[in-house]
Amino acid sequence: MLALLKRLRLGGRICLAVIAAYFALAVYGEVQYRVAKARDVTPSYNVVHEDARYQPPSAAHWMGTDNLGRDVAQRLVQGSRIAFHVGIMTSLIAIPLGVLLGLLGGYFGGKTDSVVVWLCATVASMPGLLFILAISMVVGQGILGIYLGIGLTTWVGVCRTIRAEVMKHRDRAYVQAARVLGYSPLRIMFRHILPNVAHIILIQFSIRFPGAVATEVFISFLGIGVQGEPSWGIMINNARLRLWQGIWWEMTFVSLAIFTLVLVFNHLADELRDLLDPALRNER
Repeated sequence: MLALLKRLRLGGRICLAVIAAYFALAVYGEVQYRVAKARDVTPSYNVVHEDARYQPPSAAHWMGTDNLGRDVAQRLVQGSRIAFHVGIMTSLIAIPLGVLLGLLGGYFGGKTDSVVVWLCATVASMPGLLFILAISMVVGQGILGIYLGIGLTTWVGVCRTIRAEVMKHRDRAYVQAARVLGYSPLRIMFRHILPNVAHIILIQFSIRFPGAVATEVFISFLGIGVQGEPSWGIMINNARLRLWQGIWWEMTFVSLAIFTLVLVFNHLADELRDLLDPALRNER
């Protein structure tokens, strides 16, 4: 990992620093949330202050207050917590599922590959947002429905990429040598091929993380996602109604937070692809 960091260009290192800052805010927000829950009190970011409604950015409130006098900066931090929850948990569902199916289809081929391709085509043919909304409605409104909805509908890209890479490796000399030695297919897939395509998993994670966050924001904006917590989507939905009145700060800071997070993850994905892809590695 340290060797990878040293090989990153300045832009990639800046992106990592920004992501680390977001992660630190998310950890702080998680601690704040857990402490309030353990004490069975209303978290400070949800406490209503009627006498502090619609205050613009100031020394007391760096990002102003909303229609209920709640501090926008504190709620933005909690939005970071929810964003990282969604990005990580959905990746823990989508990436292992995509990797497993991609390994099976790419290595065995034949009927196994046909089943994998059929599953990918079936899921990809469904309108992604509607599928996510359907799963969320079945499971129930809340963060669990978001996890399952996004996780079970975004594995197709990972599967296709891993499958294509495994098909390149399955006839190479080191795989044929492992077959001659009598190693089982599972051992060859997970002990020999998987380490050689692991860089694809890292790149896919950096690509799909901001996608999952953006999807959660949109679903929460529609009122189907996170409930009772300051998701960025909920904050945007609340702020848009007051934008025409000149209450610009909540919408502005939330939009900047989302834009920055998506931008740095996408740029980091490009950096990792250029660094780890063998076809592009010699061009650096």
